[in-house]
Amino acid sequence: MIDLHTHTTYSDGQLIPIELIRRAQATGYKAIALTDHGDRANYLTILEEIKRACESANRFWDIRALWGIELTHNPPEEIGKMAEESRAKGAQIIVVHGETIIEPVPEGTNLAAVQSDVDILAHPGLIDEQTVRIAAERSVHLEITAKAGHNLTNGHVAALAKKYKAPLVLDTDTHRPSQLISRDQARKILRGAGLSDTDIEKVFENSYRLVKRFFPDF
Repeated sequence: MIDLHTHTTYSDGQLIPIELIRRAQATGYKAIALTDHGDRANYLTILEEIKRACESANRFWDIRALWGIELTHNPPEEIGKMAEESRAKGAQIIVVHGETIIEPVPEGTNLAAVQSDVDILAHPGLIDEQTVRIAAERSVHLEITAKAGHNLTNGHVAALAKKYKAPLVLDTDTHRPSQLISRDQARKILRGAGLSDTDIEKVFENSYRLVKRFFPDF
């Protein structure tokens, strides 16, 4: 299992970074990205701190841990600059908290995300076709999520991504250890979103390629 969207005590997760990585490894994960919620007040500090735990895990354990950020509830006008600064700070995975239907995410966030240097637009809700086209053109990955509530629009996201050939990933948006899942469960979630076996293998391959950018021997 590869999971590129999770949270620790550096935002609203239950576990400190190294424990989340260790629990993921014990669950059978091969790679995990720590992507705590970030705004102008904290995102650069989070990246600096999370990196230390990831480096420790990568040195001693058989799991690849990536440090990143989830830019969350920020004004859309600031997302591009924040993504640029996150990348300059060394962020390996940049996620933007998309316009899920269960939270008051600012309108325009999805579009700003796919126009920026980000890797994943998380749970993008009822994303429109033009934004999906741009995601496809810019290779911004759209997320199919295991997270309850956010997953209500998985089928919509999957259908448009398939129509316009936008890349997909499957993540958990984990906030507590019970939300970590197996690859078999991930496969079932993707199947439930309407994807074929061939589509599902492409989703897994997309996550693999994102990790391999930083770990060539992965």
